[in-house]
Amino acid sequence: MPFGEADTRAKLIDPSLHARGWTEDLIRREETAGAVEIVGDRPRRRARGRVDYTLRVKVNAASQAVAVALLEAKAEHLPPAHGLEQAKAYAACRRLNVAFAFASNGHQFVEFDRKTRITTAPRPLSEFPTPVALRVRYEQAMGFSLESPAARPLLARYPGGEATRRYYQDAAIRAVLEKLARGEKRALLALATGSGKTFIAVHLLKKIADAGQLRRALFVCDRDELRAQGLGAFQNVFGADAAAVSSGSPQKNARILVATYQTLDVASDDADANFLVANYPENYFSHIVIDECHRSAWGKWSQVLTRNPGAVQIGLTATPRQLEVTERSPEAEADARISADNIRHFGEPVYEYDIGQGIEDGYLAACEIIRRDIFLDDKLRPERETGIEVEDLAGKLVTDALTGEPLTVAEARARYHATEFEERLLLPDRVQTMCDDLFRHLLRTGSPEQKTIIFCARDRHAEDVSIALNNLYARWCADQSRARLEPYAFKCTAASDGGDYLADLRGAARHHFVATTVDLLTTGVDVPCVRNIVFFKYVRSPIAFYQMIGRGTRLDPPSEKLMFRVYDYTNATRLFGEGFRTKFQQPRTPRGGEAPDPPEPPERTLQVEGFDVRVTDAGHYIVTSEDGRAVPVTVEEYKQRLAARLVEAASTLDEFRQRWIIPVNRRELLARLPEGGRSALLIRALEHMTDYDLYDVLGELGYGLAPRTRPDRADAFTYKHAGWLGDLPSRAAATLKALAGQFARAGTESLENPEVFQMPDVRRAGGLPALKTLGEPADILQETKRRLFAA
Repeated sequence: MPFGEADTRAKLIDPSLHARGWTEDLIRREETAGAVEIVGDRPRRRARGRVDYTLRVKVNAASQAVAVALLEAKAEHLPPAHGLEQAKAYAACRRLNVAFAFASNGHQFVEFDRKTRITTAPRPLSEFPTPVALRVRYEQAMGFSLESPAARPLLARYPGGEATRRYYQDAAIRAVLEKLARGEKRALLALATGSGKTFIAVHLLKKIADAGQLRRALFVCDRDELRAQGLGAFQNVFGADAAAVSSGSPQKNARILVATYQTLDVASDDADANFLVANYPENYFSHIVIDECHRSAWGKWSQVLTRNPGAVQIGLTATPRQLEVTERSPEAEADARISADNIRHFGEPVYEYDIGQGIEDGYLAACEIIRRDIFLDDKLRPERETGIEVEDLAGKLVTDALTGEPLTVAEARARYHATEFEERLLLPDRVQTMCDDLFRHLLRTGSPEQKTIIFCARDRHAEDVSIALNNLYARWCADQSRARLEPYAFKCTAASDGGDYLADLRGAARHHFVATTVDLLTTGVDVPCVRNIVFFKYVRSPIAFYQMIGRGTRLDPPSEKLMFRVYDYTNATRLFGEGFRTKFQQPRTPRGGEAPDPPEPPERTLQVEGFDVRVTDAGHYIVTSEDGRAVPVTVEEYKQRLAARLVEAASTLDEFRQRWIIPVNRRELLARLPEGGRSALLIRALEHMTDYDLYDVLGELGYGLAPRTRPDRADAFTYKHAGWLGDLPSRAAATLKALAGQFARAGTESLENPEVFQMPDVRRAGGLPALKTLGEPADILQETKRRLFAA
């Protein structure tokens, strides 16, 4: 029988590579986090994720190995180029930041060159390039020698080894250092929120320092909280050489300075940059790392860069910004006040790691989207399409939102766009109905006591929403005869000193559940426990949108958070996959002698009561990765994609069952599904099938299997195979029944855990000694699983 992928690698490819000089230290397994599972009541553990094999070269025995190629093993019976389409090979090279991709079936190999985009014809594995030959080709492609002084940072080892870094962090670090080795001094990295940009900054500077090329560095971040986080990370590596800059201490004796935009007096357009200019003369820093470099007030904070023209300048962001002239919109115009863009200053990103890739790799929480449409009165189209015409106000109670003074319809504008709701036009009925709908969703997904961030149109809107949700919570607690956990919902805005509550939102498990905000929580806030992001405001800028979504992307092991939900009432999630382009409008400059336009008189904000508001379903989506970008697909389409990949990997239910009962084959099968094993876990959660083993979840999806819960399947095993069990020694039969009971509690993988034979029920029944009376326990266990899943 031909070898599968794993055996092809171990028995055919690895010996051939070794014969060509590829020793073990030059081949690295890059394994992603993979799926996250909860096994019974035991702590969560991670199943294996995707495994990539990278080929690396060294200058000498003491230097850091540098990844130059990706190697994919194919089953022996497949052509060597099977599945290595040009687009897929290019994406893999880009994801790992390597110059070449190889694929082999154990006899022949093909090569894809990232620079030329050419795939070779198959060649014998005996002709595979040696490490020396591949290093020469890598250096030619990069435009530098690894032995040149400029390339020394690439050869500096990670302090403490490579165990803590993730594959994409190493790829990003190498991408920057490769650009610097070519003599350039600016680089941009675009990585999703939660992917560890600070880790990258720390180890970039450490490698540069260890190469003897760092004189003094500045790390600039947004807000005090990020400064504290950054300082801790830098001091873990640099010790006392890293220090935090404060208004009273410029820390001139430190080698690594960690400062905020605010401390440097460059946080806004009206800031004076006094602290920066007074304490740090021009070219004071040899290296500058700008975190959140998409932020506004470029004209002011860019002085950090322009006063250090000789410095290496690195920008870090989740949202690279590029200006172009297009349509106007309120949020896009706010973006447009930035007078320069990242792409023009830093160049195109040398490495990108999108939220979709982070979800697929298992490093970021999976994202479920619940879209809702809002209808006013008897209109047939949602409010975002219709807005409100003055005629719609007839018969409604119209008042001044500030004073409560009754007004006539004539004092309203002819039309209000939906983007102006709760800003220029307050609609209490709309607020209440949306809060009612959201609260019902929270109840359906477990409890209203879930950490949630709601983005609102303005401060007054945030206050109204928090009041409405607190009222709903109080009534629910009264109906349930349970004590209220307070504060429940709270306003968290700049106007309300909301930053004071961030620690409670993050750390308190029994209060401060729902934060209503405008933009205070869009950046610079790390709240891993947040399970819901809610859009009650209209968002027009992809930059702002991705920052808001980023509040939910972090995994949180203590709270067993695997995924987060987005409740979208304003169609904000249409911005997934949008390019980060700021819509720039050149401000109109009066001609000589021409008076500027007079300012518009302030517009009165109206409040209108009496609307009949309906909220309806507008779709259910899952965020996945396509061509390296995050895009939402419907749950049905997601399930269809999963089923197609499953059937491609195992064409029949019998084949699926045979692969499922053998751990290595099962892991290989799951790895071929979208997002690895996580996609199956996600479908199980969405379909409310937590009592079902993944075998039944996937069996129903791909093959129309009638699913059984784990307890039902365990019971069926006992009575359907009573004859087989009856022919066994009593203690062995009792042990197998106890193992079936363990499956009922925790599923397939619990049977393969060596500790399973220490479980009290299994030990009392006879345990491992009882199975040994039948032969090899592993063989007996495999036969038991075969019968269990045939039940």
